[in-house]
Amino acid sequence: MGRERLVLTTMTRMHEPAADGPATDLGGQSRWIDLDGPVHYLDFGGPPRGPTILCVHGLTGSAVNWSAIAPLLTGRCRLIAPDLAGHGLTRSAGRGTDVASNRVLLHRFIESVHTGPVILMGNSMGGMIALLEASSAPLAVAGLVLVDPALPFVTARPDLLLSAMFVLCATPALGSAILGRVQHLSPEAAVATVLSLCCADVSRVPEDVLARHVEVARRRAAFTGTGRDISAAMRSVIATVGLGSGQAYRREIGSVTCPVLLLHGERDRLIPVTAAREAARANPSWSLVVLPGVGHVPQLEAPRQCATAITEWLGSAGRPAAESARPPRRLRLPGRLGRPRQRRRWRLRSPGHLS
Repeated sequence: MGRERLVLTTMTRMHEPAADGPATDLGGQSRWIDLDGPVHYLDFGGPPRGPTILCVHGLTGSAVNWSAIAPLLTGRCRLIAPDLAGHGLTRSAGRGTDVASNRVLLHRFIESVHTGPVILMGNSMGGMIALLEASSAPLAVAGLVLVDPALPFVTARPDLLLSAMFVLCATPALGSAILGRVQHLSPEAAVATVLSLCCADVSRVPEDVLARHVEVARRRAAFTGTGRDISAAMRSVIATVGLGSGQAYRREIGSVTCPVLLLHGERDRLIPVTAAREAARANPSWSLVVLPGVGHVPQLEAPRQCATAITEWLGSAGRPAAESARPPRRLRLPGRLGRPRQRRRWRLRSPGHLS
């Protein structure tokens, strides 16, 4: 595991770009931060001294993917959810949208919004990025909650329709064209198409949560290059899990030492539950919870069951993660009228300095 070269920098908070307009009623406070370009995120709130959970969405997803489960966790934890580059309201703006680039963006985001380690909660591609961050920067990650994460391929009967779709969409020119056509669907139709692939029963997703997804889709309809961005992200996910054995990814997963809760929908068509069970067998310290009758996005389809499993884990096997993810108490310097010590922010210099 290589060292990361760090430099001192000032991270500046931004207001929302006027061209994008206000992001309203997305389930949390809509905020922006400058990380070589605007990055949108939702702050769902929570107790100031509660453990910080940073939520990482999956492929084609956004921060609103966590708006159903957030109210069930913010009584105990503070939840923050960024839109990764090329997703949600965060335009790529010249930044890579592949897994490695968004892993670096996530690392910089963690350092800019929190003064210590966080619990990463990631779904699908977001779970993959969370695992890679825990492997590459273990001091930044107190624990992991993996919700149907993208895991190394296993021998399982594939969903032929979805397999064909992934192969087509991962082809550079063809994939951009196919995904670009989705942009021409109405926001309602685009959201319905994605959720029909991800959910075992779409009717379980609350109406207000659906409306937030439609609002984000409506905003994204004005963006250009979204098909290209998503196709690049999809290719990198497939390359990481490995069409062969995915040994490099398996090694990175094996190097993770923090507490891990693995939640998986039994009826997931994208990542079969057999992959989660194999990952749990290979990593016996992990806690595995399989949710019966649920698909690829349990945090939307079964938020209460997910929240219960997470809360129980935070009080048991995940207790060390919960304690580590609490914001440190402010230090007071003697002889300085009790004013809090100013803290410095550190971040990665650039993706090229990762080894």
